[in-house]
Amino acid sequence: MAITATENDGVSLTTDKISYDLVETDIEIITSGRRRIPAHSGVLAAASPVLANIIEKPRKSHGGSSKRVIKIVGVPCDAVSVFIRFLYSPSLTEKEMESYGIHLLALSHVYMVTHLKQRCTKGVGERVTVENVVDVLQLARLCDAPGLCLKCMRLIHSKFKTVEQTEGWKFLQEHDPFLELDILQFIDDAESRKKRRRRHRREQNLYMQLSEAMECIEHICTEGCTLVGPSSNLDSNMLKPGPCSAFSTCYGLQLLIRHFAVCKKRVVGKGCIRCKRMIQLLRLHSSICDQSESCRVPLCRQFKQRGEKDKKMVEDTKWNVLVRRVASAKAMSSLSQSKKKKSEVLLKEEAEDFIRIRKTKGF
Repeated sequence: MAITATENDGVSLTTDKISYDLVETDIEIITSGRRRIPAHSGVLAAASPVLANIIEKPRKSHGGSSKRVIKIVGVPCDAVSVFIRFLYSPSLTEKEMESYGIHLLALSHVYMVTHLKQRCTKGVGERVTVENVVDVLQLARLCDAPGLCLKCMRLIHSKFKTVEQTEGWKFLQEHDPFLELDILQFIDDAESRKKRRRRHRREQNLYMQLSEAMECIEHICTEGCTLVGPSSNLDSNMLKPGPCSAFSTCYGLQLLIRHFAVCKKRVVGKGCIRCKRMIQLLRLHSSICDQSESCRVPLCRQFKQRGEKDKKMVEDTKWNVLVRRVASAKAMSSLSQSKKKKSEVLLKEEAEDFIRIRKTKGF
């Protein structure tokens, strides 16, 4: 659809399928620059409920003209022309969005043109910059565009040092302190969420490490490893298996177990940090282990019996939370490992089938 000026400063509206002559128009849109855009009341009323309400009001003449008149001011004349053309044929070019996107967003909100508002919200959001982000944010709040508001807030948060130097931010500080407070509150909340996520990741990593340590303790005390292992394996001439997949954790626990077995500070009661750490690991294993009768990890049964007697200890609540989370991490680790093994088995079977088919076909 094209919009062309006429000799009497009017506008002719033309689409690919329909041509509207000035004789057929029954309404005029007057812009800030006194430009007159002829239009059809039926088209405008169908596209905008606000324009429909205006059209239904009693007719008023303007400048001796018998046509109904609607004033759309406060935006550039070309933006109004693009807006009216959109009501006839819903299409926008990239150049028009670049030049009039902000104005069209305001018009689409005021006149409740939902489709245009969605297009402008997306288009303006794609073109928001550090220089105009404050202005776009103010407009987005006025136009009830929460998605665009959130995008502007995130950009301000990520580039706050630069945004502080812009004229828009300085104007905001002088004329809209409530919006400034909302922005600062958003930044503070975002930083708090980021800290919580980091703390949660650190906690999850700790639980996964403790879960891996529990598996290594069971592996060392049941199957044996490179340095220490069950007495049945040590007394026989059987060769011990090589290092497990979690070698760094397994090797550190083996050194800790050997120290725990020969430490003299622990025996005389002077206290030893490494021994206390080992006792905590053994106690954690006992809290998770569900096979205490047949478990070969040292002190497992003793900690089970002691735990039943000391249920009213002060640290039981925190300890129980730790036990539950480590047990959950262990279950998730076992589940992921089982899925990985199944996928490896399936890949191996597919490879064998592929080789078998090639052999049968003589490839």
